[in-house]
Amino acid sequence: MEKSSPLLSETNSTDDGSTLSLDPISQLSSLDDMVEQSLGGFGCSQLIQVLLVSLLLIFDAQQTFLSVYTDAEPTWHCTNSSTCNSSSNICNLSKSSWAWDGPSHKTIISAWSLECASSILIGLPSSCFLVGCLLGGFVLSTHGDSSLGRKKLLLLSCFAMSITAFTTIFSTDIWIYSSFRFVCGCFRASIVTTTLVLLMEKVGKRWRGQAGIIGFFSFSLGTLTLPALAYINRNSSWKTLYVWTSVPGILYCIAVFPFLSESPRWLLIHGYKAEALAVLRKLASSSSSVNFDSLNLSLSNIPLQEEVQKFHLYSFMKEMFNRKWALRRLLLAMGAAFGIGLAYYGLLLGVGNLDSNIYLSLTFNALLEIPAYFLSFFVIEKWKRTSSMLAFCIVSGICSIICGIIGNGQKVLQFGPELASFFTVCVAFNVLLIYVTELFPTSVRNSSASMVRQAVSFGAAFSPMLISAGRQNGLVSFGAFGLFVLCSGGFLACLPETKGVPLCETLDEQERLDGNSVHVT
Repeated sequence: MEKSSPLLSETNSTDDGSTLSLDPISQLSSLDDMVEQSLGGFGCSQLIQVLLVSLLLIFDAQQTFLSVYTDAEPTWHCTNSSTCNSSSNICNLSKSSWAWDGPSHKTIISAWSLECASSILIGLPSSCFLVGCLLGGFVLSTHGDSSLGRKKLLLLSCFAMSITAFTTIFSTDIWIYSSFRFVCGCFRASIVTTTLVLLMEKVGKRWRGQAGIIGFFSFSLGTLTLPALAYINRNSSWKTLYVWTSVPGILYCIAVFPFLSESPRWLLIHGYKAEALAVLRKLASSSSSVNFDSLNLSLSNIPLQEEVQKFHLYSFMKEMFNRKWALRRLLLAMGAAFGIGLAYYGLLLGVGNLDSNIYLSLTFNALLEIPAYFLSFFVIEKWKRTSSMLAFCIVSGICSIICGIIGNGQKVLQFGPELASFFTVCVAFNVLLIYVTELFPTSVRNSSASMVRQAVSFGAAFSPMLISAGRQNGLVSFGAFGLFVLCSGGFLACLPETKGVPLCETLDEQERLDGNSVHVT
């Protein structure tokens, strides 16, 4: 892609040397105003682009929660009643006295005889995947703002994730399998963030909430289709499930590449004027009255170089350490995100520990995400951020601990608190994503939000080991989830409220607003 020629002037000269404005649009003072004029409506082209982008989250959700079925411990039955009964410890029985229900290659545990392995080893693949998400977020996130752009990073990440997921079927032991899961997690790390950014930058301000809801629904759709795929292949090898979830992702990325457009904002701030105008013209609704010829001339009045902000981790951390209040705020937010992330992913990945049907369990949990999204938007509109998140964290923590205390053998009594715990932590998680964008000024907003999201991944990385350790005693896993999310509420109680508070541009401005004037020396 070649950069366009130098930008033209926004005005025309008259015979007496004065200048005349070409059009009201040439008076626009910022890039955001210009894009808003073009994308203010929500036409058919924008809807198609939003759908094409959002559907990528289906494949992301499937790979995120695939281990619920591929890494599960299958049920078994006795083959010798004289030495075995249903309450026996499988590790104390001889191999000839019991057998798996279904094929021996149904999951990695039955395929590689891991039924008596340590909880750390059994949880290793899921932990590697989530640690990959943590590290991949640091490595890949900056490329969406710089060299690759939104579109290329998103499609490359999804394509590489799907390819790696497909090659996982060639694993011969848990160590190779864990390595593939780690690489898959690295590529997956930037998909959700880049998808949301691309969605927000293809529609006007009025429609950003609706575009985000479509993206959230696509992620839920991916979670909902996973139990159906797993049930259809319940008598097949775990490798079959990887094929079913990876090949469609590979084909979709190839098919959608020619039709998916880049973010017009990213194109503009990097100097690709002609390409940006072509995208804006394509996305503009039929009712739009924008004069694109005048829009072309107005670009010269926009300070493009000032719009380009490249993420620099070290300079960001220097700014944080130079201000005690900013560092304290960041650490508290990350602490809250750690506990909420651990509980959110732990409750979803841990449905196999419930004494209920594993296919229905994940389906019901995934269905709860849909009303949780709507409640989240209501909470953001009507309630205070910190107090609402604190309340949801307390309810989630108490319900999760109750679920662990009830233990196995009480299907209905155990499943109810688990659903309540997941629903409330899901709402807290959604509100947290909005809250952290309001908590920090514009100059460090992207960087700080990225750090908080990484804390979510860091917390999620611990959940598989707790899930594995809690297979015999639910209090170990669900009790731990409850305690961590309760601690998150404590962190949130120490953070300032942001509802109705103006968004600041710099750290100095934030200091003046909050009355924080003391710097670290």
